[in-house]
Amino acid sequence: MATRPAVARKRAIRERSKAGLRQRSPFLADGIGIGGQDATDAGAIDHVFRCHLFPSSMRFQLDAVLTSQALEALRDELLTPQADWRPGHESAGWHARGVKHNRQLDRASPLHQRLAAQVTASLEAQPLFQAAALPVRIHGLLFSRCGPGEGYGRHVDNAFMASGRADVSFTLFLQDPAAYSGGGLMLESPAGEEEVRLAAGSAIVYPSTLLHRVAPVTGGERLVAVGWIQSRVRDAERREILFDLDTARRQLFQQEGKTEVFDLISRSYSNLLRRWGE
Repeated sequence: MATRPAVARKRAIRERSKAGLRQRSPFLADGIGIGGQDATDAGAIDHVFRCHLFPSSMRFQLDAVLTSQALEALRDELLTPQADWRPGHESAGWHARGVKHNRQLDRASPLHQRLAAQVTASLEAQPLFQAAALPVRIHGLLFSRCGPGEGYGRHVDNAFMASGRADVSFTLFLQDPAAYSGGGLMLESPAGEEEVRLAAGSAIVYPSTLLHRVAPVTGGERLVAVGWIQSRVRDAERREILFDLDTARRQLFQQEGKTEVFDLISRSYSNLLRRWGE
């Protein structure tokens, strides 16, 4: 575990990086973004570096994964009386069945398959998601709803699922926080728990190695999409190193163009990805 001075130094370096990013336009794409999009911007970097309780476990927030129109249409379809919602414990591992109290849309239904494909495509189109998670595939996506008294107790996600390895987890919020009370996603670290309740259409992405839980809902209804990512780099700290190198080289390119130092950083990035990637 990093010492407090080391964590403080790392935080100070990142704060200086954020300040520099706010004064410049977004990074130029260089093979990471989808379709030539920018890999990130100053606001997105804020969402990565705001994780003060997790100095060595990078997780990040994605805003506006779904447009307001797409979000409203998706929510209407999920809440139609014809939607087939099943007890959540049916999909839980043996050790989590006793603490999983939610309902999930039947994964075999045509509705689930169509909406899951929509959410997957929206996530894959997020440049920050591509740069930080380095996804091979998004898998196991499910839609979950919790009413009063429902939630999901403390657990860690299974390492392997039927559709792939779980390196990174995500929760996409489909209801605004004002629509329900309780129901916070509680991420655990040695520093304690941090509650995550985001605006509808925003997602939190975090290492699957973290213990976490969903606090019981006390009013209204919580509606989310959750899923997992098999990454090209399975280790969270290695993904963070690669993301930091990518951030540095993109900022350098924006400032000075293609210099010798940029080439050296890019060489290190590519060689580490080659060494650690799968």
